[in-house]
Amino acid sequence: MKNAQKLVAPLLEAAQSAGATRGFVAPARWAARASEEIVAVDNTHKQAQSVISVPSRLLMGPGPANAHPRVLNAQALPLLGHMHPPFLHIMDEMSEGLRYALQTKSKYTLMISGTGHAGMEAAIANLVEPGDKVLVGNAGIWGERVGILSRRYNADVVEIKCPTGETFSYADLKKAVETHKPKVLFLCQGESSTGTHQSLAGVGELCRANGTLLLVDTVCSLGGVPLFADAWGVDCIYSGSQKCLSGPPGAAPFFMSERAMEKLAKRKTPPATYNLDLNLIGDYWGWWNKRSYHHTGPVSTFYAMREALQIVAEEGLEPMWARHQEMHHRLWDGLRSLGLKPFVEKEEHRLITVNTIKVPEGVDWAKVVKHAMDEYSLEIAGGLGPTAGKVWRIGIMGFNAKPQNVDLVIDAFRAGLKQQGKL
Repeated sequence: MKNAQKLVAPLLEAAQSAGATRGFVAPARWAARASEEIVAVDNTHKQAQSVISVPSRLLMGPGPANAHPRVLNAQALPLLGHMHPPFLHIMDEMSEGLRYALQTKSKYTLMISGTGHAGMEAAIANLVEPGDKVLVGNAGIWGERVGILSRRYNADVVEIKCPTGETFSYADLKKAVETHKPKVLFLCQGESSTGTHQSLAGVGELCRANGTLLLVDTVCSLGGVPLFADAWGVDCIYSGSQKCLSGPPGAAPFFMSERAMEKLAKRKTPPATYNLDLNLIGDYWGWWNKRSYHHTGPVSTFYAMREALQIVAEEGLEPMWARHQEMHHRLWDGLRSLGLKPFVEKEEHRLITVNTIKVPEGVDWAKVVKHAMDEYSLEIAGGLGPTAGKVWRIGIMGFNAKPQNVDLVIDAFRAGLKQQGKL
């Protein structure tokens, strides 16, 4: 410590002579020997604050969901350098795990370093050039945001909308694609703001027949409902790590088809983002059988996602999809017994991973949410965007999709409604 003080003393003297030390904060143990202008840090509560305190909560809202314990343990493994061969091997394993989860043979899979929004922006930034026509299926807040983002990349955006709580029919999409001939069609498979599940049946073939790329948001659906990237003709998919895959936030599963890669290769201008340029990120992930530094991958988060994808593979996609479906039915059996009704009228349009529940007349939705947190340490959520104040949202995703959690949600609703004299 004495050596450290000797080293810093001349620097402080030089700074003082230049009047540059105002506002500089030094450790309290140095304060006695430092200039009166240096402010000592108050470490009175240092001992009490030395260990982080995090409450235990069951996250049954629209995400994040609770991570699998194996995933949390993986995050505690020793750090590796982001270009170390053992870490690059883990990245390769993640790519393989994503190919299974997405049901694709494409080599162009990776994890974007960032949340689902980063995946969204990576898709738009790389697939869309200035002036390209983008047809956005706006069925809620995520379609709305893709439209906003596409305009920021100077796309010619055409939006089609459906009533809140409904989805686009194939006829709607066929008419729009054949009329506008867009470069890209965007659809959200699982619209978490409204609780709708968009069918992709036949849409890939429609897009191919019209020279259009199909971009799909699967942030709250990947792993929870069927998805077949290759068989359905999807060209680009982005998702989230913290929902049905039971990982921590901070990684966005990402996929490109050969058609999408051809569009990227033929761009007249490079993507207007260095951070999300898939030519560079793909090189880091070994898409072209070499590795070049682009950025420091989030090492611990990638450990977690490697483990999360391993757990998906161990369970198997079909059993995993069936488990989510079963828990969805269990939830609604319980909610209907309390007199609650689904917001999405048609069963075939309902998203099973994020369930939207109508708030009955005369019920304070926020009090039910607060009561669940206060009494059960349970997170449920209100609406978002077009459903704000109209619904509750219950997530049944990944590690959380099991009977005891669903039953606790039903108990919390029962107690919350009784508190307001509604049962």
